[in-house]
Amino acid sequence: MPEPLLNVLKICLLILLYLFFFRVLRAVWAEVNLAKATAAPPTGTRRTARRTRARERTPPKLKVLEPADMAGQVFALGDELTVGRAAGCQITLDDTYASQLHARIFTRDDQLYVEDLGSTNGTYLNRRKVAAPMVVSRGDQIQIGSTVMEVA
Repeated sequence: MPEPLLNVLKICLLILLYLFFFRVLRAVWAEVNLAKATAAPPTGTRRTARRTRARERTPPKLKVLEPADMAGQVFALGDELTVGRAAGCQITLDDTYASQLHARIFTRDDQLYVEDLGSTNGTYLNRRKVAAPMVVSRGDQIQIGSTVMEVA
């Protein structure tokens, strides 16, 4: 084999190796940030703790804030809920920026999570793009396309 070809192959191999390390570091960084997001916030006084427990006993709901024609609609959150344009979704959106099967909201270990299902335009939780399942709390806003919903 000619030496210039071997040099080009060596450079390509090094580039691939660096890209691999970059992807690994990015995945580790995402996991670390997910662990920070799921950490429990510090507790307050007894009165706030009682109110929080009472709120947690009532099942969470998803309230549509935008667009104006859907504003005010409320959806009960169960074990799992899918959101998208497809007729089989529990929450069907008439939004051109939403995918057919866009996201799912589910419960695991008594916590509520949102997960993007490989949508084109992404799912956002409090204006942060959802890359992996993220913990959702009451008061958080989920945006899918131009539709904004709040967990109540």
